[in-house]
Amino acid sequence: MPFSPVPDDDEDPRHTPAERAAAASRSTWVSVAVNLGLSALQIAVGVLAKSQGLVADGLHSLSDLVADFVVLFANRHSQKAADEDHPYGHQRFENAASLVLGLLLLAVGAGMLWSAVLKLEQPETVQPVHVVALWVAGAALVAKELLFRYMLAVATRVKSSMLVANAWHARSDAASSLVVGLGIAGNLAGWPILDPIAAAIVGFMVARMGWSFGWDALHDLMDRAVDDEEVAAIRRTLEETPGVAGVHDIRTRKMGDLIVVDAHIEVDATLTVEQGHDIAVAARDRVLGRHRVLNLMTHVDPWMRPDGDHPGVVSAG
Repeated sequence: MPFSPVPDDDEDPRHTPAERAAAASRSTWVSVAVNLGLSALQIAVGVLAKSQGLVADGLHSLSDLVADFVVLFANRHSQKAADEDHPYGHQRFENAASLVLGLLLLAVGAGMLWSAVLKLEQPETVQPVHVVALWVAGAALVAKELLFRYMLAVATRVKSSMLVANAWHARSDAASSLVVGLGIAGNLAGWPILDPIAAAIVGFMVARMGWSFGWDALHDLMDRAVDDEEVAAIRRTLEETPGVAGVHDIRTRKMGDLIVVDAHIEVDATLTVEQGHDIAVAARDRVLGRHRVLNLMTHVDPWMRPDGDHPGVVSAG
């Protein structure tokens, strides 16, 4: 889910590691509690009520527990300070966690889809379900939708793509519970085959979302640039820095939910090396203060006045 690169004047676009860690831990433990209760209830009632769809939804909720603990693990390790082996810090634990979440969803979805297909090949084995399964599916739908809205609000506030992925994982559960509820209702209405069909649809939905999360996380781990809107916002901040005559060759790459930026800035060629360096430092400080940028490396290029000479290039970091 994209974030606005330009905050309001009274909004701090950056959150301290402690704030992000606390928000992630709090929301994830809420998710653990909800999914633990739902998975036990859905699987138990699904087995007793003979609903494959409800069992599949319960297994989906169970996979969320594993996903939640992956998030907690990544949240803890991504907050480690930079060291000699990781000079930019450990923020990419979050990208790796999103990749693991995607692979987990893909595997769970494929398994549910395969189990449903086996049932559809033998429709005579599908049994009528008990009405209690429908009530449990409805309760699960409400609980998962409320969990999604809570987790997404937290993720948006602290600007965490890992928490966004986990929130939409909860939304996929709400969608799957809706499908399962419809399948159970169809079974109760006299079409038993609709229950395994619902289970197959849930499996497909889960696998598709897993592929999407995993693919995005893989690209982030391969140094994918941020979107054009955010690059433009960073460019404006650099151009508005006093002493900067021009900006070009901006390159970005994601580091967890933060950004590493390289940029060339142009300054008056008649300035001293020290003056050019001071402008570069001011530009860096402005970008780090206004954007979710972990580090900015600047290269200072001389800008020639129309009647000036062109001295050599000065580098600054």
